[in-house]
Amino acid sequence: MSGGNRFSAATVLLAVWSSLAASQAADGDWSGFGNDPGGSQYSALDQISAVNVAKLKLAWTHRSGDLAKPGTPTGSTALEAVPIHVNDTLYYCTPFERVFALDPVTGKEKWVFDPRKDGIDGKPFVTTPLKSAICRHVAYWQAATPDAGQTCQKRIFKGDAGGFVYALDADTGKPCADFGAEKGHPGYVSQWDYPNNGENDTNRGMTSGPVVIGDLVVAAANSRDSTFNANDGVVRAFDVRTGVLKWEFNPIPAEHVNETGAVNVWSTISTDPANGLVFLPTTSPSPDYYGALRTFDVPLSDSTVALSAETGQPVWHYQTIRHDLDDLDLPGHPLLVSIRKDGQDIPVAIQQSKLGVVFVFDRLTGKPIFPIEERPAPASDIPGEKAAPTQPWPVLPEPFGRQRLTEDDMWGLTPIDRAWCKARFREMRYEGPFTPGSLKGSLGFPFGAGNWGGAAFDKKHNQLIVKGQNMAFKLKLIDKKSGGANTQADAFLGADVGGTDYRSEVGLFMSPLGIPCTPPPFGTITAIDMDTGKIKWQVPLGQAKKWGITAPEFLKWGSPNIGGPIVTGGGLVFVAASVDAKLRALDVTSGRELWQGQLPAPGTTIPMTYMAGGKQYVAIAAGGNARLAEDLSDALVVFALPDEAK
Repeated sequence: MSGGNRFSAATVLLAVWSSLAASQAADGDWSGFGNDPGGSQYSALDQISAVNVAKLKLAWTHRSGDLAKPGTPTGSTALEAVPIHVNDTLYYCTPFERVFALDPVTGKEKWVFDPRKDGIDGKPFVTTPLKSAICRHVAYWQAATPDAGQTCQKRIFKGDAGGFVYALDADTGKPCADFGAEKGHPGYVSQWDYPNNGENDTNRGMTSGPVVIGDLVVAAANSRDSTFNANDGVVRAFDVRTGVLKWEFNPIPAEHVNETGAVNVWSTISTDPANGLVFLPTTSPSPDYYGALRTFDVPLSDSTVALSAETGQPVWHYQTIRHDLDDLDLPGHPLLVSIRKDGQDIPVAIQQSKLGVVFVFDRLTGKPIFPIEERPAPASDIPGEKAAPTQPWPVLPEPFGRQRLTEDDMWGLTPIDRAWCKARFREMRYEGPFTPGSLKGSLGFPFGAGNWGGAAFDKKHNQLIVKGQNMAFKLKLIDKKSGGANTQADAFLGADVGGTDYRSEVGLFMSPLGIPCTPPPFGTITAIDMDTGKIKWQVPLGQAKKWGITAPEFLKWGSPNIGGPIVTGGGLVFVAASVDAKLRALDVTSGRELWQGQLPAPGTTIPMTYMAGGKQYVAIAAGGNARLAEDLSDALVVFALPDEAK
C-alpha cells in the first residue's frame, strides 16, 4: 500500500464542478453504468416495492438488429450493455459498436450512431470489417452552464474495440468535431496516437466504457495478456471538449517496461469526484499464466489503485494478488460508498475478487477496514518460476464463494460422471486457492467467483449484495518442444504463451456430460453485513440449463452466471446473470424471490432502473453470451408496473 498528498486547488474546483453536475441530474436518472460515480449500483427509487413487484409487466422491448451467432464471419455477439438514463433519454451501445438513444417511456429511437456509417464530412470513422465486440456502457457529460443553441454542450462518450473514444452530441448523436481535432481526426481520440511499450502491442480496444470526472474523460485499454511483453495497460485522461491528453498512467515499473506488459483495466472504473480520485481494478502482468520471465515485483498489478484525477499519479494502492500465476485479476470496480461500522460512517472502497472474497479499504488512505492476514501459498513446480510464498487474505468480510474442494465433493448427474470427476480430481494438482498451473495440470478453485458488475451496496441496510459462482478450471502448461496441442473443447481454451517455451491449456472443470464437476449451488447471491463482516443471507441464483432442459428450482442448484445485481429503495434486489434467461426481484432483507420475468436470452449484464413520465422502469440488456449459454438475442427489455398497480 502506498499513499500521497492529493489535495490542491484543482481538486477543490473538481469537487465544486461535481456538485453542480449532481444538482443538474434528475432524481430518476441512472447516470452511469453503476448509477452514481462510485458505481454503487443502488437507486433510491421506490415506486416498485416488495409490496407490488409481483405485478411487474413487460413495458416495451427494443431490438437493435445487432445479432450474430457463433461461426459467423463477425463472431457471435454478447450484449452486455448497461443503459444509462440521463437528459430524458436512454442510451446504450451494442456489440457492433453502435449507440442508440431511445425515448425512455416508449423505446422509440431518437437517434443512432454507427461509426461505420457516420463521421465528419461524410467520411465514416471505421472501415475495417465488422466484428463483434463487447461494449458495456457509454458515459455522459454536460457543461456546468450549457450555452443555449450550441451543439455538444451535452456529450455521450463511447469507447470501441479499435481503441477509439468517440464524443457525440447527446441530443442528436452527431460527432463533436472539436474532440480529437488536434490529432487530425475530429470526433474521436485514439489510444494509438500515443506510444506504448510492448513487443506484442496489438490490442488497445475497450470492453468497458470510459468514465467522466469533472471535465475529463478517462479511458483504459486492453492488452494481449497471454503473451510475453504485451502492451502496457496505460490509462489515459482526455479533455472532454478538445480531446487533448491531460495525463496517462502506466502501471508497469519504468525499469521493466520491456520485460512484461498488461496490468491493464478491462473491467469498469469508479470515481470519487468530491475527493478527486479515479479508482482502477488492475489485472495480472503478462504472460498471465507463466511468471518465470517476470520474477521482479509489479506492485500495481492485481491491485485496487486510487489515482489523482488531477495528475494521474497513484495516491494509494493495495495489491490483492502477488506475482499472479492464475489470471486472478480484479474483475470489477471498487464500490465507493459509505458504510456504518462501529457506530461511524466510513467512506470506503469495496473490492470484490475472483476468489470470492471482499477487501474493504478506507477510501482516502487505502487502510484496510477489516483485518487482512498473510496466508502461505503453494510453490510453483515450473522450472525457473517462483511463486509468492504468501498471499493477503481478508479475515472479514466472510467469503461469498466456496473456498475448498475435496475428492468427496466431486459431483455428477450420474455415478459414472461423478466417478470420472473424482478420477480427474486425483490426477490434478490442487492445494487450495493460489494453486499455480503445472506441467501435470492444476485445478483452480474458485474460478471467477466474483466477476464484473457483481456487487451492489444496499445503503438502507448497510449491506453488500454480491453475486458469486462456484466453478473450477483446469490449467496446464505444455512444453512446446514436446509437441502436443490444446485438446479442450469448451469456450475457455488456452493459447500459445508467446515468447516462452510453453503453451497453456485452460478449461472449465466439467464432466463428459458438460456438467460442472463442482457441487451445486453453481451460482449464489449473498448479503454481507458491512458492520460485522458476517453473511446475513445467501441463496442460490438461477436455474441450471443444459440441452434445452432447465433444472427445477426446488433442486436449488443455482446457475453459472455473468453480470450482477442492483438494489433499490423499494427494498429489492434485481438480478439476472444466470443461464435460465430470467430477471429476478429478491427481497433485500432475506433473499426471498418475489418476482421473475422471462427474457429472450440470458441477461449477462447489470440491470438498471429509472423514472420517466411519473413511472419507474427496470431495464436489462438480454443478449446472452455464447460462453455461458446457447440463447442469444439483441433485445433491450424494459419492465414497469401497470398504471393501476403503482
